[in-house]
Amino acid sequence: MTAPLFPRVAIIGLGLIGSSLARCFQADPTLAGTVVAADRSDAVCARVLDLGLAAEAGTDAAAAVTGADLVILAVPIGACAALAAEIGPRLKPGAILTDVGSVKESVVRDMLPHLAAGVHFVPGHPIAGTEHSGPDAGFASLFQGRWCILTPPAGTDPDAVERVATLWRRCGSMVEVMEPGHHDRVLAITSHLPHLIAYTIVGTATDLEEHLQSAVIRFSASGFRDFTRIAASDPVMWRDIFLNNREAVLEIIQRFTEDLTALQRAIRWGEGETLEALFTRTRAIRRGIIDAKQA
Repeated sequence: MTAPLFPRVAIIGLGLIGSSLARCFQADPTLAGTVVAADRSDAVCARVLDLGLAAEAGTDAAAAVTGADLVILAVPIGACAALAAEIGPRLKPGAILTDVGSVKESVVRDMLPHLAAGVHFVPGHPIAGTEHSGPDAGFASLFQGRWCILTPPAGTDPDAVERVATLWRRCGSMVEVMEPGHHDRVLAITSHLPHLIAYTIVGTATDLEEHLQSAVIRFSASGFRDFTRIAASDPVMWRDIFLNNREAVLEIIQRFTEDLTALQRAIRWGEGETLEALFTRTRAIRRGIIDAKQA
């Protein structure tokens, strides 16, 4: 029998991403020998055991990582620093630590100081998800055909990076290695700004007069439905994303605001050619996304 890629894996945080990874390990036993889990919720731990997603599950993260060859943090970004301080002393020499957060510069800044020299840190970000959370929300095919970006700090062991990349590829992902700051600027426009807009639009709808709000909900077109789906995402996770990627997000918001002002002016002055040119140019982006099979 082929030896598993990682003999012992610890997953900290069993929400959508953590539980989906656990299901990938279920589906392919050559990825992990033994999977243990930790979550701050006793109820989540009990559910993880009920679903058979891990051999062990408990609220003690330090105990869970002891002896693990791979540790995956699937927790809100704001929890990473304290968690790294808690588990850092218990990570064995040669262990690989990775995460799944949507912001990378702050994760490297907050976690790296707590890690011993013999621990390999390979931050990651699977660009996949739904608006659902919890151990029941996960599914093994979540990462199929999606990108996973790895942002190892300078000097990280290339073999450790390749092992993490291999894991994600065997979970169905395409893998790109990127500098953490570049990742954060890219995701500010592709993910963070769209979520901010969605939260704002849905928030505007909730502030409408009651009779108008009722009509909006009743006659929601596909655009508004999509915004409500995005805005239903985990509020703690997105709070942490915006606070930890504030500089890149604020820069993109400024550029978006300027573009929105120009669009407002075109509508006010009846500049049909300007509007049509913009809509034609942006439609090509959608076609590119479809062609890249990321729709």
